[in-house]
Amino acid sequence: MADLEENLEFNPRRSAVYSLHGMVASSQPMATNLGLDILKKGGNAVDAAIAVSAALAVTEPRSTGIGGDCFMLYFSNSDKKVYGLDGSGRSSSQLTCEYVQQTIGAFEGDNRFHALSVTVPGAIAGWMDALDRWGSMPPSDVLAPAVKLAREGFAVAPLTAYHWKRGEAFIKRNDERSRGALLIDGRAPRAGELFRNPKLADTLERVGAEGAKAFYTGLTAEAIVKCVNKHGGVMALDDLSSHTTTFPEPISVNYKGYEVHQIPPNGQGLVALLAMNIVKGLDIGSFGHNSALYLHRCIEALRLAFADGKRYIGNPEVGPACPVEGLLSDAYTQDRIRCVLPDHANPAIKCGTPVASSSTVSFQVVDDGGNAVSMVNSNCSGFGTGLIPDGEGFQLQNRGANFCVDRTSPNCAGPRKQPYHTIIPAMVTKDGELWSTYTNIGGFMQPQGHLQLLLDQVEYGMDPQAALDQPRICLTPERDPPTVSLEDGITPHVANELRQMGHRINDGVGGQDRALFGRGQIINRTVSHGQRVWVGGSDGRADGCCMGY
Repeated sequence: MADLEENLEFNPRRSAVYSLHGMVASSQPMATNLGLDILKKGGNAVDAAIAVSAALAVTEPRSTGIGGDCFMLYFSNSDKKVYGLDGSGRSSSQLTCEYVQQTIGAFEGDNRFHALSVTVPGAIAGWMDALDRWGSMPPSDVLAPAVKLAREGFAVAPLTAYHWKRGEAFIKRNDERSRGALLIDGRAPRAGELFRNPKLADTLERVGAEGAKAFYTGLTAEAIVKCVNKHGGVMALDDLSSHTTTFPEPISVNYKGYEVHQIPPNGQGLVALLAMNIVKGLDIGSFGHNSALYLHRCIEALRLAFADGKRYIGNPEVGPACPVEGLLSDAYTQDRIRCVLPDHANPAIKCGTPVASSSTVSFQVVDDGGNAVSMVNSNCSGFGTGLIPDGEGFQLQNRGANFCVDRTSPNCAGPRKQPYHTIIPAMVTKDGELWSTYTNIGGFMQPQGHLQLLLDQVEYGMDPQAALDQPRICLTPERDPPTVSLEDGITPHVANELRQMGHRINDGVGGQDRALFGRGQIINRTVSHGQRVWVGGSDGRADGCCMGY
């Protein structure tokens, strides 16, 4: 582990994976293989996706778990339609902006991990509702492989062990009894070490047998409420028992014949679509890939998109509706394009006025019937709050840390409200058929990754693995002008050109710091001699792989 902790030399040489029947791409080989087994047994893409979600909750707890949320896009080949699932939880009915200000001031610094940041975990309800609506197998059969994995144990992957170690302090916030669920002899497991989580196995087994009520009522719900309130948060049993999944109509833009689909707000998929609309009008494909002029246009488009996202994205259930149609309109896009200077950073990017009208896992699954799932599950930050309910084997997310205390913002903290959500799955259709299902996790990196991966493939003809292997940029949208980080592989000459254009550049980002640029998974649909062929890739910045049959 010593060498890995010091540095991670990124070797991008992987080949794309091809198959004729089904395919899974995820950040953990065991989860990928488990999902593929479900497909081979006759399960569909949704069955396999939930099985993969559960396996990732077992094998990569820093990034995901049943104490977090999920978003899903589902392509139904029978009716050629993309469906959305929003499995994000709401704040407690007792949470108010005033209480947050009186107790911690704001969700800043270490207060991002305060128990007040715990929102109702939406993942389990999302999984069960997806299976009920689109699945073909009983939940007990879908969750059984993950139950076995948790109970019998698994060998911890190297990058997972590295990040587990970094999150050890969060786990140790708990008393000795609770922290033992995610530690071995008081420490994080090492690479290759066998790790078991029998408490998580028990909870997953109950959910498989009884459904979501086994999580949102009874012993598990009581443990969650007790844990949150013990550490200074606010949560009631009714907050959990009243939780519901929503099924929003996806939003989309057309990028040169490719229809890109995202979950609507409260998610930040809108930011990705806004940026795509802008770069579409900048003739970006005429510039060299990752050249200074190319990256300058990407940076400016993302700055504009994030400015609008920060201003307008919130929970439409309890606040003003986000003007999605106006933001994605041609007229508004042209206004925003005019804000992009050809060879210099705009010194004053602000949100526009349209006409009204982090740690995370993601994966892709396609099945022999031509159906597809793009899914993201997340704790928000690494290990979320780190708080582990007594008697359970999972930690609680800190998604509420994305709330602000600005009463003029649609994202202001309040009761039973979904915060601005960073996790976003993506799908692309072309001429009514599935073309791609993809993700790039990493907090505010996600829409930035979505844009870069789309351009790599559409503008530069890369296959999924080649696109994932390219060095990326990541800007900090929390403040403008942002600092733009360049991954190692983007040349110093390009970095200097961007500085001369007025950008704040942090270049040469490598080693374990590459985590800043997220981790992607892609599966595309192609046709060869009249036969559908799946082609996929998995990000080398994670432990995972893509497999097909």
